[in-house]
Amino acid sequence: MSNVGGSKSFIRLLKETSFAYFFGLGGIFAGFMVASYLGIFDLAPWTIALYPVLISAKGVTGGLLSGRLSTALHLGTVRPKFFNNTQTFYTLLAALIVLTLVTSMTISLFSLVFGQLFWGLTVIEFPGIILVVVTTMSMGLLLSFITINIAFLSFKKGSDPDIVVYPIMSTVSDIFITACYIFVLTLYFYGDIGNFFLLLISAFAIFVAIYVGLKNFHDKDFVKTIKESLVTMIFVAFMVNITGTVLLGIRTFVVNRKEIYTIYPALIGMIGNVGSVVGSTATTKLALGLLSPSFSSIKRHINSILSAWGASLFMFIILAFLSLILNGLFSFSSLIPFVLVLSLTNIFAVLAIVLLTFSISILTFKKGLDPDNFVIPVVSSFADLVTSIALLASLILIGLS
Repeated sequence: MSNVGGSKSFIRLLKETSFAYFFGLGGIFAGFMVASYLGIFDLAPWTIALYPVLISAKGVTGGLLSGRLSTALHLGTVRPKFFNNTQTFYTLLAALIVLTLVTSMTISLFSLVFGQLFWGLTVIEFPGIILVVVTTMSMGLLLSFITINIAFLSFKKGSDPDIVVYPIMSTVSDIFITACYIFVLTLYFYGDIGNFFLLLISAFAIFVAIYVGLKNFHDKDFVKTIKESLVTMIFVAFMVNITGTVLLGIRTFVVNRKEIYTIYPALIGMIGNVGSVVGSTATTKLALGLLSPSFSSIKRHINSILSAWGASLFMFIILAFLSLILNGLFSFSSLIPFVLVLSLTNIFAVLAIVLLTFSISILTFKKGLDPDNFVIPVVSSFADLVTSIALLASLILIGLS
């Protein structure tokens, strides 16, 4: 039975969204890992710039999986079980494996351009970036099994996977990818033994992606997903590298203020959650005919939008408390300006992401494309960029440096 939030009251949506966002607070542990290992990010300028690139890219591929899976469960084209499922389900998994490799290579190529222009990257460092990106993203594929199980479980329990799955998994993904990235960087800078181990992982991932791609080459749904997603992935690769460049700017501004690094992954994840909830519920309503494909229909989606925003603002304030406490910096004199910075960041970022999300949902649906191939991937990467810019602007406006 479909569990779309179209007929739910604002209070019920707020409760359900807040519950999903609550898991987003766990993103602070990803940031705390970064703050605790700032030394490793001093070994090369590109290491800190690549960080949002990787968590954004993993969020995009994970968002594609959760968005497609949620809609398919509502439509009945995927059954809530891993074995003996439909061909649609297994085709989606195959596309995800191939797209992970394609995304890894694409963001690496863009990193070369941005790196030489803005990060102080030299050509000799480029093979190392490819190795680090491919290995980290490949390890991140293990999260797909958790995403699938959460989607199936939430659907069986009567919750809306459009609201629950991505917010939970984006947080788990941030923590896991951060740990993987720090682990991979440690091996990379360790020397030849570490690099050999990374080569084994990346070579295996490339082999599996090529095998899966050739095996599904004649599947129409597989080819359609790859073709539609490729354009998105190229756009995403460009956007996330801008995000990495903005983070370099934030680092220059805040230097080593650990409370900023501690909340950064949670902030971009939370705004991504807003976009995913607004976008995923909109695409499902469009597919079911509950929403007309025009921007004016945003009025019928207002409960979902306001509940997504309200829950995110509340979580931003909680994050301010947690970050200061974790870093031993809590005081009312430090709390007030920090809350102001995060509140401004939230308002700027949510306004931009909601307008973009709804517009893309409507546009792709009217063009006859599958919105789930575009909405969450584009919105996720755009959310990371918007949040980074909003954070930098808020830091400057409030004067917190």
